[in-house]
Amino acid sequence: MRTALLQSSGRPGSTAENLKVLDEVAGRAAAAGAGLLVAPEMFLTGYAIGDAVGRLAESADGDCADAIAETATRHGLAIAYGYPERAGDAVFNSAQLISADGTRLANYRKTHLFGCFERDHFTAGDQPVVQAELDGLRVGILICYDVEFPENVRAHALAGTDLLVVPTAQMHPFQFVAESMIPVRAFENQMYVAYVNRVGREGEFEFVGLSTLAGPDGVARTRAGRAEELVLADVDPAFLAASRETNPYLRDRRPGLYGPLV
Repeated sequence: MRTALLQSSGRPGSTAENLKVLDEVAGRAAAAGAGLLVAPEMFLTGYAIGDAVGRLAESADGDCADAIAETATRHGLAIAYGYPERAGDAVFNSAQLISADGTRLANYRKTHLFGCFERDHFTAGDQPVVQAELDGLRVGILICYDVEFPENVRAHALAGTDLLVVPTAQMHPFQFVAESMIPVRAFENQMYVAYVNRVGREGEFEFVGLSTLAGPDGVARTRAGRAEELVLADVDPAFLAASRETNPYLRDRRPGLYGPLV
């Protein structure tokens, strides 16, 4: 499945403008043969928007989700995107996957909040593994800081995730996560990882870009630079199956030894 990574911070504070950006990019991605487009963390509204997080938050089945479903259907590709999710009095830092026929396949709430900004504006999610079937692949979702905890990614590996989609807002000076950690996560867990970042300065944060899709061999199939960019790479189920047969990490685990970890 050809996967498109949208490296962009969109138009912070304007869901209407970000929906337009997503629609335009979805057309380009579909024309390039993509079956899945992934946008960054909080793409729908912007990340560093202060108290506007609560004002712009919507339910998982809100008007913006309907608009993105229409975009997905019109262009014929699935879309994963980050947004602030309103659920009662709580607001979650969430990511949703919508299929090419407009069906809402999966909604994930970030479980590990990073820094004072996120802890002040969001409630942490409590479901570690969220997955959906897409074009013969089992797609899982994490958000940014979540992927830096090896337990999270290993839980996905044990649950059979083939492609881990990670909308992110990775900032300076932590670019080593994109450059080094993501390929290692993909290799040690025998999966593809699509890590899709914001870019440029936004409020007090400087996002570093460097979005990548890493394969189960630890090799980046594509990597963006430090500017707004759309990059594409293929997720190959046959290569994944062969790699899992060759690399025995999951088979060679000894769970009985790991009790002290928890």
